[in-house]
Amino acid sequence: MNNIPNRKVICDVLMEHAKDDKDIVVLCSDSRGSASLAPFFENFPEQSVEVGIAEQDLVSIAAGLAKTGKKPFAASPASFVSTRSYEQAKVDCAYSNMNVKLIGISGGVSYGALGMSHHSAQDIAAMAAIPNMRVYLPSDRHQTKYLVEALLKDEKPAYIRTGRNPVEDTYTEDNCPFEMDKATIVNEGSDVTIIACGEMVKPAADAAQLLEKEGISAEVIDMYCVKPLDTETIIKSVQKTKAVVTVEEHAPFGGLGSMVAQVVSANCPKKVLEIALPDAPVITGTSKEVFDYYGMNAEGIAKKAKEALA
Repeated sequence: MNNIPNRKVICDVLMEHAKDDKDIVVLCSDSRGSASLAPFFENFPEQSVEVGIAEQDLVSIAAGLAKTGKKPFAASPASFVSTRSYEQAKVDCAYSNMNVKLIGISGGVSYGALGMSHHSAQDIAAMAAIPNMRVYLPSDRHQTKYLVEALLKDEKPAYIRTGRNPVEDTYTEDNCPFEMDKATIVNEGSDVTIIACGEMVKPAADAAQLLEKEGISAEVIDMYCVKPLDTETIIKSVQKTKAVVTVEEHAPFGGLGSMVAQVVSANCPKKVLEIALPDAPVITGTSKEVFDYYGMNAEGIAKKAKEALA
């Protein structure tokens, strides 16, 4: 079982590149510990900025640094950076086309018992609605590494959401297909298309194995690039299957499911069913307990896939 959270991988990649690239700067809003970025601050103090609990300042300062040619990575809880500093993300980063990478840590329901104030079930919709802002949800530690390395090579704004806890590997160190802004086919199938992002990809892949035992062939797509959405891969898959199921750790409005439904209805109309968090404060519990309760696990996804084919 993997015990390395995606947030630690982000720190490891940034530290490796910061040795030679002094333009890399990491900013935190009193969150270096929860972001697993404390080692970066310790090893690269001159490339680190702690702004305290001031998310709006965090994003604006990052944009200012980008204007001078720096490569800022600004980390803050996803629940706060996607709401409290929304205007700064929209204007200072996206509208101004600054090279700012916003890292939303402990996304979704990662904070568990802290409740709705600390949950981020709207960040995909909010950030994706901003013109010129990209949205990424890597599914495991291996994909996170490739994504951060790719983001270090471009100069466009982006929002990256990661969870708080380690997640099971979807890929391996030797087998992690990655192409920037192109979804990955985790499992090929012909009956139903399952499209997932972030921590929901591994349960979706496990659901495909359960369905295979019942004679149902499921194609699983890892849509880590929620924006820009890989519409080509969606259309190609849905054209050969009978129905679609989307899975996301997000509210049922404006996220991956809504985006996929738009693409499918316009290009290859099929039934689309969505698995998401409810339009209400979620129950109190760990991520796993929440996922199990709402059917956001392998069994629940397999059940929804069979409903879609019924």
